[in-house]
Amino acid sequence: MLNKITLADKALEYKQMTLNMCCNGGTGHVNSSFSLAELLATLYEGGILRHDPKDPDWDDRDRLILSKGQASPILYTVLADRGYFPHNWLNTFNHPDGKFAVHLQNTVPGVELSTGSLGHGLGVATGMAISLKLNRKLPLVFCILGDAECYEGSVWESALLAAHQHLNNLIAFVDRNYLGATDFTENACALEPLEDKWKAFGWDTARINGHDPTTLITTLGNYRARLSRKPRVIILDTVKGNGVDFLENAPLWHSRTPDSPNKALSDLRRNHR
Repeated sequence: MLNKITLADKALEYKQMTLNMCCNGGTGHVNSSFSLAELLATLYEGGILRHDPKDPDWDDRDRLILSKGQASPILYTVLADRGYFPHNWLNTFNHPDGKFAVHLQNTVPGVELSTGSLGHGLGVATGMAISLKLNRKLPLVFCILGDAECYEGSVWESALLAAHQHLNNLIAFVDRNYLGATDFTENACALEPLEDKWKAFGWDTARINGHDPTTLITTLGNYRARLSRKPRVIILDTVKGNGVDFLENAPLWHSRTPDSPNKALSDLRRNHR
């Protein structure tokens, strides 16, 4: 387990690896991946997520559903780094003989659910959480949503059911980077006040800086001891393309990859604190 100081360094490493992988593959949602780097570093390296790379189907593992499946590149990078599969698999991203393509595939060790068609992850996570409770199992279920994904009615149907079923073993994250595929969310269809909406659906809520591992650790560290019967949502204020000047908050970079990683890598190193 890494300490709070080095989690930010690990997130930077994930971004660098993801960028190189996507540039080599000629595609990949770099922007969507970079807004999740600190969260995934905290979950996988900060002692939050219970998992075993040697036994991906371990019965007592926590479940992580990446509902915003376009951010697959950074999860693939994290799983390779944690030892779920060889690093050289990343070299074949989007290649004809590769192990995985652009959207998330559950054929990859450590991936629970194939995603990419938005709006389905929270429903599956809710079902998993119900099943674990019925079987008196203790693992937690984590579900990562995009903010524009919250336009989907199925998200709110699942949110209602999760609250009704008192799924305090379910934690949702909303990657609140304010961008959809082509425009800012508040231009397309305003989501704010987002925290109030989740509260109205019966969830415990928190809103934090999604790029600060110390805050993430503080927010998540004692989750297993909480007494509330409600599911919990953590809205992560993030920046799409975080750390790369020409990618940050740039709608038209949603599904594009730089031709070369050099300028982006330089920005990442310079902006890293």
